[in-house]
Amino acid sequence: MISNAEIKRVKALQSKKFRDESGLFVVEGEKMVAEALESGLQVEAVYRRDEIGEQAMSRISSLNSPSPVLAVVRQAAAPDIDEIRSFVRSCGRDMLAIALDEVRDPGNLGTIIRLADWYGIDAVFCSAGTVELYNPKVVQSTMGAIFRKKVIYCDLNNIFDIFASNGLPIYGTFLEGEDIYRSELSSGGLIVMGNEANGISPELRSRISAKLFIPPYPGNRKTAESLNVAIATAITVSEFRRRR
Repeated sequence: MISNAEIKRVKALQSKKFRDESGLFVVEGEKMVAEALESGLQVEAVYRRDEIGEQAMSRISSLNSPSPVLAVVRQAAAPDIDEIRSFVRSCGRDMLAIALDEVRDPGNLGTIIRLADWYGIDAVFCSAGTVELYNPKVVQSTMGAIFRKKVIYCDLNNIFDIFASNGLPIYGTFLEGEDIYRSELSSGGLIVMGNEANGISPELRSRISAKLFIPPYPGNRKTAESLNVAIATAITVSEFRRRR
């Protein structure tokens, strides 16, 4: 059974304010809950539809069709700047990471984290204005990658400083950049992806060491103005890994 007080507490976690205050988030689905239990994160509670009933599960779920199981999980502790600096240094010259500058769509963030998991990206750094990691739509769209990837919210200027001090290049995607398929790419570095509407912010743009462009095909054909940020990330990361 589950009490009304518990139902209210779990349901409140659909709100960012309560997630921030409590340091908790919700995971739904048998695969996701299994990954949470194996992740090393603290799982506060697990609720199963067979045990609490269909009606109660519908009340605590954020999904249109509630899954058979739901877990409440404690958020990972955020590293400080010294820990980030040590982590980058320990990864060495082959470290490849993604930085997200004000990416707002939950589906895009979740997909990018999933891509980072698939392509063995060492970390995803997010600006403060990027959509929250523990948003239920982000969590679900990671398909479990949230438990395997380092996702760190921080001042991206500090990350740029750390990468530069370790001799790692900083790449960004731009319409005026150099064709990625003809560009020289190192095995490591930081790949910066910008906001869905405005791209990389002017402040960070000036600090990019190499501007990349994903060309349409054929090049002289009229196309959409740009690619979705998650799709552009997939193409860019794939090309880095292909070279390697």
